[in-house]
Amino acid sequence: MNIKRMSLGPLGTNCYIVYKGNDALIIDPGGDEREVITFLDEHQLKPLAILLTHAHFDHIGAVDALRHFYHIDVYLGQDEEDWLENPLLNRSTLMGKEISTESPEHLLTPDKLNIGDFSIDVLHTPGHSPGSSSFVFKDAHFVVSGDVLFRHGVGRTDLPGGSFPQLKDSILNQLYHLPDDYIVYPGHGPETTIAEEKQNNPFVPGTK
Repeated sequence: MNIKRMSLGPLGTNCYIVYKGNDALIIDPGGDEREVITFLDEHQLKPLAILLTHAHFDHIGAVDALRHFYHIDVYLGQDEEDWLENPLLNRSTLMGKEISTESPEHLLTPDKLNIGDFSIDVLHTPGHSPGSSSFVFKDAHFVVSGDVLFRHGVGRTDLPGGSFPQLKDSILNQLYHLPDDYIVYPGHGPETTIAEEKQNNPFVPGTK
């Protein structure tokens, strides 16, 4: 299994293309859909779905274009069902360019998700936003954490629906329960590992 990180959209949000064989998943396409399409074409990849860690504007800017170009479904946490179509909820009104697209075809709950040959454990990790999800790929020992856990940082909790106590609980009781060697691919910035964050994250330290 391979993963490609692309910095897209107005805030340089990390979009990930997870792929094996000729099949791919698109995670958090924040904008610049032509870059995503070019990469998929160059590697002869067929996207099967768009997965969203959450529905803030900087993670969804290219959803509309890609879902219609490839005729694929969108998966989003059930607590943000209305956010894609509501610029006030997805906060795109803050950027002066409203983003509105159809609701997701599939609502995520904590469970195992199978799409093609991909097997994903979906964790509900609220705190940055109420419906935040983290995607665990056990076969490849990594997790896509969205804006929950960063390298030596955590997601902001001052937006509507945010809560630092919830965020801390999500990290301590969900993400830090993953094996130490798991790579963490966050919504912004470089990757890290569970062990590194347990030892050195200044906001949510793990057990020493």
